Amino acid sequence: MTNDQAVRRKRGFWERNKLSGGYLLRKKIYDVSFKIARAFLLFGMCFLILQPILMKISVSFMEERDLYNPMVISIPEHFTTANYQLTAQFMTYGRSLINTLIVSLTVALVQIAVCTLVGYGFARFEFPFKKLWFACVILVIVIPPQTISSSLHLHFRYFDVFGIAKALTGHTINLRGSVLPYYLMSAGCMGLKCGLYIYMIRQFFRNIPKELEEAAYVDGCGTFKTFVRIMLPDAKPILTSCFLFAFVWQWTDNFYSKMFLGNISLLAKELAVVADRMDAWVVNTLKIPGGASVGYTNCIVSTGTLMVIIPLLILYLFAQKGFVESISSSGIKM
Repeated sequence: MTNDQAVRRKRGFWERNKLSGGYLLRKKIYDVSFKIARAFLLFGMCFLILQPILMKISVSFMEERDLYNPMVISIPEHFTTANYQLTAQFMTYGRSLINTLIVSLTVALVQIAVCTLVGYGFARFEFPFKKLWFACVILVIVIPPQTISSSLHLHFRYFDVFGIAKALTGHTINLRGSVLPYYLMSAGCMGLKCGLYIYMIRQFFRNIPKELEEAAYVDGCGTFKTFVRIMLPDAKPILTSCFLFAFVWQWTDNFYSKMFLGNISLLAKELAVVADRMDAWVVNTLKIPGGASVGYTNCIVSTGTLMVIIPLLILYLFAQKGFVESISSSGIKM
């Protein structure tokens, strides 16, 4: 573009702005201000999310003397990987990782299978007290699980079905310390966040035209065959989203793990006691009275937190395309 063309274009803008009564200039200022404000807002949100993780990564590679050195802020002066070795020892990381993977995967599959059937039933069928049962689903979402913790403890500590076990053996069954309560609650749609999955799946199926099912019925498909052959393939986006949510929430769950799985090592449960094991190791092995320092204990806890979420970050790197597509194509509409 030559100088004459630039001058004519500049004059054209100001002439058009003058003819519009200053509207073009105000609109230009508004657009530029909006872009700048949006950029600052996005940067602030990203910083709030990433800054704690970046600090944990930095601290996890520091020696204890770096933690108390005022000259060391973000970059370690004495780089070390000993924190990861100690944390893996305190958390029995290998065994806990395998147990967490098995429990999270199986529980998530059970939850999605059951919630899909229930959500489809709420979306497509009429049955007695339908609104009442759906209100119960909303209550499962709203009421925190801590509210019913005592009832859950007593129910699975003295588990029985219609008094059959006590009549036959003279005592009830203690299911605590096993993974069976997890599966029973998930199969009964009372697992972690099951109410949310039912709601999301119901809303998705409600947005699918009923004409698809009617055409399948005309072609001779029954209800179950229509559900499997027609509805489930269309529901892949929402099922992918719910499965990933279920897997991640189960991976980091600490409430049900402490309540039921007392004899099974899971990452979230091991992370909760890593500070105590650190103090015991310092006192018994290093023979230092008083335990570990507060700063180094927090360093080990930060390292353990990273070791818990690293598998989830790897999962997201491989599944981000499908996850983002499932979220964008499964908008919830009333």
